[in-house]
This record gives sequence, structure tokens and C-alpha cells, in this order.
Amino acid sequence: MMTMINNVKPLATFSQRSKKALTALKTFTLASLMLSGVSMAQQATSLDDLLLQLEQGKIAQSKQNVARETEFKSKVNQQQAMLNDVKGQRNSAIKLSAKLEQTFADNEIKLANKTDALDKRLGELKELFGVLQQVSGDTRSKFQTSVISAQIPNRGEFLNEFAQSMGSSSKLASIAEIERLWFELQREMTQSGKIHTFNREVVLANGERKATDVTRIGGFNLVADGKYLEYIDETGTVAELIRQPSNRYLSTVDALTTSKDTTAFALDPTGGSILSLLVQAPDTRERIDQGGVVGYIILAIGAVGLLIALVRLINLVSVGAKVKRQLKSNKASSDNPLGRVMQVKDNNPNLDTETLELKLSESILRELPKLSSMLTLIKIISVVAPLIGLLGTVTGMINTFQAITLFGTGDPKLMAGGISQALVTTVLGLVVAIPMVFIFAYLNSRSKNIINILQQESTGIIAQRCEDAELAGQGA
Repeated sequence: MMTMINNVKPLATFSQRSKKALTALKTFTLASLMLSGVSMAQQATSLDDLLLQLEQGKIAQSKQNVARETEFKSKVNQQQAMLNDVKGQRNSAIKLSAKLEQTFADNEIKLANKTDALDKRLGELKELFGVLQQVSGDTRSKFQTSVISAQIPNRGEFLNEFAQSMGSSSKLASIAEIERLWFELQREMTQSGKIHTFNREVVLANGERKATDVTRIGGFNLVADGKYLEYIDETGTVAELIRQPSNRYLSTVDALTTSKDTTAFALDPTGGSILSLLVQAPDTRERIDQGGVVGYIILAIGAVGLLIALVRLINLVSVGAKVKRQLKSNKASSDNPLGRVMQVKDNNPNLDTETLELKLSESILRELPKLSSMLTLIKIISVVAPLIGLLGTVTGMINTFQAITLFGTGDPKLMAGGISQALVTTVLGLVVAIPMVFIFAYLNSRSKNIINILQQESTGIIAQRCEDAELAGQGA
């Protein structure tokens, strides 16, 4: 019994080992079959089944390999045929390229020969066509800015095409084209010496369009309804200048459009360049506005000074006339300084000479404030006005330096405001001060003339009194 048991254990151990080997072999076989693309319907249950399945998979894989080798061999033959075909195409292209290169070289030789022959046959005509091209181009540029194009449009199209055709050596100018160029030049010269009125649409300053009669003065200016116009070549329109020149120029426009005789007219010989610069220049009101607050203060002070000067001038003229009238009369009147001085003598006939002299001096001193009233204020204005102008100059320069600090010196327009204020305030200060000086000198002179008359008459009264006293003493 013991012997049988001992014999059984090794068999059991071998069976267990076989199962483990079988399991490992199954796993390896399944992995091999999955890698080779063979699927198994069911798992092997014994070594014989596994061996059978491996043999069947090997046979199937061999068949696949044979099929692949056969397909590869057939494609090798096909690829060789394709390679031979491409080589044939390459050889044909090489032959065609060589042929084309030879043809190109031959054509270059022929082209050079024909070009030389053309240059020899053209001779001086080639130089003539170059001159025609240059003249047509210059004329086209002239027509772009000429106001005559406002009356005769589309003149530049022919010249543009003609200039392009002259730039090509393969086309020669015809007699008709040359005559057309001559005609355009002659018409430009002829029309530049005429004044012509025609009707066309004008773009007004407010953007509206209006058909009106436009007067063209040679090749210089366009005017309509008393205003200057401009011709815009890019759009082919005639537009009213947004900003017109001063009235002294506009008055000549009215005279030209209304008068049938020879009249003066403000002509721009540059065809609009001077006029465009003229209308950009600021007028008097804009100049004053550039002075800012300081400029308005100077003008206000000047207006006050002129008003005071006007009042004093009227007063002094009136007083001077009354004094002259009093000089011709022996009867003293109280409506003038001289009459009031003479009344002192009449009111005090018995005063001695010294007392009368004092009375007359007192009367003259009483008249002085009335004659020199507000003249000192006019003098002060003549001194203060340039000082305020200097203040505006300093303020404008401060603004200029602030602009330079913030934005640099790249754009001069940023500094123009401060510089304009500095210069305009200085000018306004001088404009106010210089007349005030002359006005003060004139009024002061008239006042002193009246005072001198009073002093002369007072001295004459004293002399007459002394003479009368001396004669009375001699008679006694």
C-alpha cells in the first residue's frame, strides 16, 4: 500500500507541472497568434489540440506570405514600367528644353537685328517721337491744373493715351494724332487770352450743388456770383472757395461780372496758388483772436483812451473857439476861461496891482484843472499798453515752451499758438500806445496854448493897471 502511494505522488506532481506548462504554452501561443493576425475559434484543451492549431496557423501564415511575395513581385514589375515611362518623359523634356533654348537664342539674334534695322529706319523720327511723348506728358500735367478744363473737360484722356503709345517703340504716331496734339496746345493758348462765361454745376461752400453762370478769366481764375471758384481735376468739379479773400478783391469780381467796359480785376497769374495762400492768411478779426484775453484787454484800454481823447478834443476845440471869440470882444463873458479871468479885473477895479495879480493868478489856477483834465490818464494808457503787450508776449512764450516740453519740436504747429499770442499782443500794445502818445501830445499842446493865452492876457491886464496907476500918479 505504501509503495502505491509513493508512486502516485510523482504522477500528481507531473500532472500539475504539465498543466502549468500547458497554461504557459497556451498563453504564448495566444500571444503569437494575436501578433500574427490568426484568430482562434476556441481555446486548446490539450497539447494535441494546441499542436494542431499551431500547425494550421503556420500553414495559413505561409499562404499569406506567399500571396504577399507574389503581389510584391507583380508590383515590382509595374514600378519598373512606371520608372521607364518617367525616364522617357524626362528625356523628351530635355530634348524640348534644348530645342526651346536654341529657338530663344535664335529669336534674340533676330530681335536684335530687327531692332537695329528699326533704329536705322526711324533715324530722326525716334527723337521726334521722344519729344512728342515729353510734350504730351507736360501738357497733360498742365491741363490737370488749368481752369480751362472746367469749360473743356476730358482733354487729358487723349494726351494720356498718346503719351503711353509714344513710350512704346512698336507703335508710331499718326499724322492725325500729331495734329490733335498741336490743336490742344493751340486751343490752350487761345483760350488763355479770353474771358468766357459758360453754365455748369458748381459745388457751393455749404455742400449744395447749383447750376450757374461761371466766368473764366483766361487760364487764371474762375468766378461766379461775386465769389472765386476752384477747379478740382481729381473729380472734375468746380467748387466755391470755402474761404474767400478780403472784400477789396471780391469787389473786383462784382465789377467784372456787372461791367461791360474795361475794369480792374484781382488776377492770380499762378492759376490759384497765390489765391489759396491768400485765403489761408488770417483776417484782422482772427489776428485779434490770436492775442487771447491779453489782446482784448489792450483793445479795451485803447478804446477807453480814444473815447477820453475824443471828449477832451471836443472840449478843447470848443473852449479854444470861445477864447478866440473873447479876444475880439472887450466885454467879459463867463462861458470861457478868458472871460472869467477878465471878470476878475472888472469885479475889482480898485485893487492895487499886486493884489490884482494874485487874484488873476488864482483865477488862472482855477481854470488849469478844467483844461488839462484826463490828459494824464491818456498818457498813462500810452505807457501801460506796451507793458500789457509785453505781458502777453511772456505768456505766449510760456505756452510755447510748455508745448515743446509736452510734444517736442517735431510739429511747429503746436508752437504756433503761443508764438502768435506773443507777437500779436506786442503788436496790439504798440498799436494802442503809439496813437495815444500823439493824441496826448496834441491835446496837451492845445491845452497849453489856451493857458498861455490866459497868462498873456493876465499879464496884459496887470501891465495896463500899472500903466493906468502911473499915469494917475503923474496927473496928481
